[in-house]
Amino acid sequence: MNNKNYDYLVIGSGFGGSVSALRLAEKGWKVAVAEQGQRIGPSQIEAAKGRLSKLLWMPKLAMKGFFAQHFFKHVNIITGVGVGGGSIVWAAVMLRPKKAFYQDPILKKLNLDLEVELGPHFETAEKMLGVNINPRQTLQDSFLKKTAENMNAVETFTSVPNAVFFGEPGLKQKDPYFDGEGPDRAGCQFCSGCTSGCPHGSKNALYLNYLYLAEKQGVEIKVEHKADYIEPLEDGGYRVNFVNPYNGKKVSTITCQNIIFSAGVLGTLELLFKNRDKYKTLPNISKSLGKIVRTNSEAVTAVLHPKGSNMMDGTTISSDFHPDEHTHVTQNRIDKGSRFLRFYLGPLVDGSVPWIRSLKTVLAIILSPILFFKNVFSKEWEKRITFFTVMQDLDNHVQFKYSRRWWSPFKTLRSGRNPGHEAPSYLPVANQVAREFARVSGGTPMNMTPESLGGISTTAHILSGCPMGGSSTDGVIDSQHRVYGHDGLFIVDGSSVPANIGVNPSLTITAMAERFAEGIPAKELCH
Repeated sequence: MNNKNYDYLVIGSGFGGSVSALRLAEKGWKVAVAEQGQRIGPSQIEAAKGRLSKLLWMPKLAMKGFFAQHFFKHVNIITGVGVGGGSIVWAAVMLRPKKAFYQDPILKKLNLDLEVELGPHFETAEKMLGVNINPRQTLQDSFLKKTAENMNAVETFTSVPNAVFFGEPGLKQKDPYFDGEGPDRAGCQFCSGCTSGCPHGSKNALYLNYLYLAEKQGVEIKVEHKADYIEPLEDGGYRVNFVNPYNGKKVSTITCQNIIFSAGVLGTLELLFKNRDKYKTLPNISKSLGKIVRTNSEAVTAVLHPKGSNMMDGTTISSDFHPDEHTHVTQNRIDKGSRFLRFYLGPLVDGSVPWIRSLKTVLAIILSPILFFKNVFSKEWEKRITFFTVMQDLDNHVQFKYSRRWWSPFKTLRSGRNPGHEAPSYLPVANQVAREFARVSGGTPMNMTPESLGGISTTAHILSGCPMGGSSTDGVIDSQHRVYGHDGLFIVDGSSVPANIGVNPSLTITAMAERFAEGIPAKELCH
């Protein structure tokens, strides 16, 4: 007899967790979702546009926002925290993977044809997330198109599919997606603020679709619950202790038959490492945990436009192009909520050797300080800036381990190099895109200083870490997301993505979660 609190406990409310929660509830299972952040709504988002303390998630400093930054030796990672996870701060770009993803050796070794298997799930995900081709191109898009033309790639330039309700700008109407079962929606106002949260209810964040419908199915969402100690029970299932994310004090204990880890790459890795190596309650977790963590081989550049420019007209990302077979480029607008990013920019500097590039960057700032001051002190800076995310499908990655620094008594997640496959902090093509765009627009090209000064890759698209494998020797999970060595544990989030996608990964994570959930039988069939 199952006397557990829940059949399935989902840890994390991002793309993997929200899909899993809804689909399993629809199949009759009793489901709870644990989220370490808060519920985020229009008032919280609007407040965060003007106050950094309301935007940032820094629990140790009592900042309870929803935009998180994680700084490691080899990579800086941007994530979202709160009910809806990364969808709160994602740019709503919904692209299917590049061909190279399906041809990865890992998938071939597992005899997986994900291109065929994921096909119908992509269609479901696109419908659930309200994906449409962006209907609007403005000045920034025309600059990007001209840049693509100058780089002999104009035939690849196109408007991107966005998970945004375009409708009539600002006009509220009844749910347009789920036959009235979803919330009322308002048309996009093209305010450029997707990545610091949409206060208008236009971006199709998860709390407006998967999670909204999941709660109507009876799913319980437990906010400010950070999973900590996970203990297998003698009669099967697990007991999970939760702590307050701000002070670390225990807040509750839940028993469940199954656990779905969907806490994002960092959250899932930390939880598995902690319970394998610290608490030793999950000793059979594979040694391959954290060995390969992918950044989508990404670099970020920018262009500062002349005074009087206004690049804010549009969604955050509305167009893209492919300068070569391995590279994908998107332009990015921001709003006032992301003004703090100005402090991350410096002069554009080439160089594949990190320490030489760092030295050249310091010299460029010292010898030509005007750009630095123009960037930091310009009024309405958000109107004058264009960012570029440049992603590649090459096999580059870092690793994460759970260990102590020499000066600390506590173990934490730490990054490491994978020689021969280092995650790049410099992509020549990324600098080329910035230079060409600057020539076209009359602006000044710039680098992210964590990359140019620190030699550290920056990404919002962290993937892998819990690889699929044929056994626990080469994988943490099997092809159905089941954790080797511990029955009833599953991993369904970005950490279970087996290869570099080469484009924004949210749609792929959603489709893989749909595939996973399809494989779980209805509760009535299990009794």
